[in-house]
Amino acid sequence: MNETLIAVGLLTVFIVIILLKTAVIVPQKSEYVIERLGKFSRVLGAGFHVLVPFLDKVAYKYSLKEKVTDIPSQTCITKDNVTVDIDGLLYLQVVDSKAAAYGINDYELAASQLAQTTLRSCIGRIDLDKTFEEREHINAKVVEEIDKAALTWGCKVLRYEVKDIIPPVSVKQAMEAQMTAVRQKRAEIARSEGERQSTINLAEGHRQDAILRSEGEKQRRINEAEGRAQEILQIANATAEGLRAIAKELQAEGGQQAANLRVAEQYVGEFGKLAKESNTLILPSNTADIASMVSTAMSAMSKLSQSDKKTA
Repeated sequence: MNETLIAVGLLTVFIVIILLKTAVIVPQKSEYVIERLGKFSRVLGAGFHVLVPFLDKVAYKYSLKEKVTDIPSQTCITKDNVTVDIDGLLYLQVVDSKAAAYGINDYELAASQLAQTTLRSCIGRIDLDKTFEEREHINAKVVEEIDKAALTWGCKVLRYEVKDIIPPVSVKQAMEAQMTAVRQKRAEIARSEGERQSTINLAEGHRQDAILRSEGEKQRRINEAEGRAQEILQIANATAEGLRAIAKELQAEGGQQAANLRVAEQYVGEFGKLAKESNTLILPSNTADIASMVSTAMSAMSKLSQSDKKTA
């Protein structure tokens, strides 16, 4: 009886060992590489699988998920001979488990080392100022170079990201001083542009004011000139009309006698004014003979009248 129990126990243990050796469950997004007697046999996908006991074994296990690898910080020299410390992140994914198992010993280490050498090469071709501006170009170049080599490694480089670019302290101080100078320059330019525009606006305002003032002065003078012209014309017209009326009256009956009387009155009046306003007088020789002076004036007027008629 005891021997039977021992045999049953041994048989149970043997069956359990056989099941453990032959039954394999592969998780989702994973692949197992199976070797038979040390030689590649097949690749198992997700699910339940049964192996040949003592002949097949799981040699490699790979996850098909995207994997991120931290690229340690390294010192690079830029084109303008400035040393900077740069680190990054590399994103990989296994796409061929067989190639990953037999194409290279450690694809993660290989990709990390190649990323570092490629990064140093890229940084050496550009100046320090452009390293901050051309991160996208650097990332694309690293991915391109690693992807070429990774074709035989059974993995694909999805992307590379530069995480930090740390220049020396002295360079950082110089860059900060440069940025401060650039900001001050921009502020000065903006201020000078504002002052320039303000000066232009003031000058334009003064110019417009001068133009308007000159236009107003011009119009005022034109108006005054037109007024004076109208005044002179009206005075001339009035004088001409008065002269015509006098001439007409002189031709009428009694006109000559009235003119003689008028000339005599004016002569006496003007002579009286002259005596009042001046201390020194130049008197004609015949001051008492007013009639002869009037007749002389009227004779001159008659001659002028006859001359006008002949001319007409």
